[in-house]
Amino acid sequence: MKAIVYHKYGSPDVLELKEVEKPTPKDDEVLIKVHAASVNAYDWHFLTADIFLIRLMGGGLLKPKDTRLGADIAGRVEAVGRNVKQFQPGDGVFGMVRGGFAEYACSPENALALKPSTLSFEGAAAVPMAAVTALQGLRDTGQIQPGQKVLINGASGGVGTFAVQISKSFGAEVTAVCSTRNLDQARLLGADHVIDYTKEDFTQSGQQYDLILAANGYHSLSAYKRALTPKGIYVMAGGSMPQIFQAMLMGSWMSETGGKKMGGVSAKRSQKDLAFLKELLEAGKVVPVIDRRYPLSETAEALRYLGEGHARGKVVINVQDRV
Repeated sequence: MKAIVYHKYGSPDVLELKEVEKPTPKDDEVLIKVHAASVNAYDWHFLTADIFLIRLMGGGLLKPKDTRLGADIAGRVEAVGRNVKQFQPGDGVFGMVRGGFAEYACSPENALALKPSTLSFEGAAAVPMAAVTALQGLRDTGQIQPGQKVLINGASGGVGTFAVQISKSFGAEVTAVCSTRNLDQARLLGADHVIDYTKEDFTQSGQQYDLILAANGYHSLSAYKRALTPKGIYVMAGGSMPQIFQAMLMGSWMSETGGKKMGGVSAKRSQKDLAFLKELLEAGKVVPVIDRRYPLSETAEALRYLGEGHARGKVVINVQDRV
């Protein structure tokens, strides 16, 4: 089968499209014929090792241990391990895997869900990591409640576009922060208020929020804290290297110095959460936003575009000719 591989950290230039052995599912795994995959900041970080912690957290100190990228896929079940009970060959599925930039991929049964009936394969592939990050950040870390004032910083990217819609589904009053060209998109996604960060700094406005989810955009933790209500919660779901280190070093201390909480979220595989999102997607309460589509052979270009930091929603890889 064809797959994207890399053997050293670097720019997208180090990626190669090669013939590799088709995987065989373990007893609790499903083999999926991948129809579409999507690109995440997660892939960029593992490609470039721009966050040094990637190397320490199992990525490989000098070179990547896992030579395959791609965490989000949608496709059809090709075969199942002998202990798999929920899926059978022919089922359309979506979820998080390892090595999804390929014609076939294996995944544990509990990391997949049936594909939403309302979505194409490329639409479903756009969902898993970004939407699960948004859901877990808002619901679990952020403890979102109906009627709360919620601000999404970086509302035009993959996580941000889902976060706006998921917040609305929980009954929140949503403020979206993005650039001028993305204001209309944020309104279409359901944002009650929009802020153009090129013209206004929301941390200086005096307005306070019950929950801030930062999917992108740099502000210091003290600035975020200033924009929270007395018992507000800040959740970091993405950002720059300085922001990540500041959150690691200062977040817990800042949470202890008042009622405000400062935390972070990193998506955990969850079949239950995929099923929850499937319901929202089929009900039309959440719609994936797809910016660009690339064939598998142009995965490097897809990652290069994502790395520029201006993607509006998700970037999708069409693996099969027909999806």
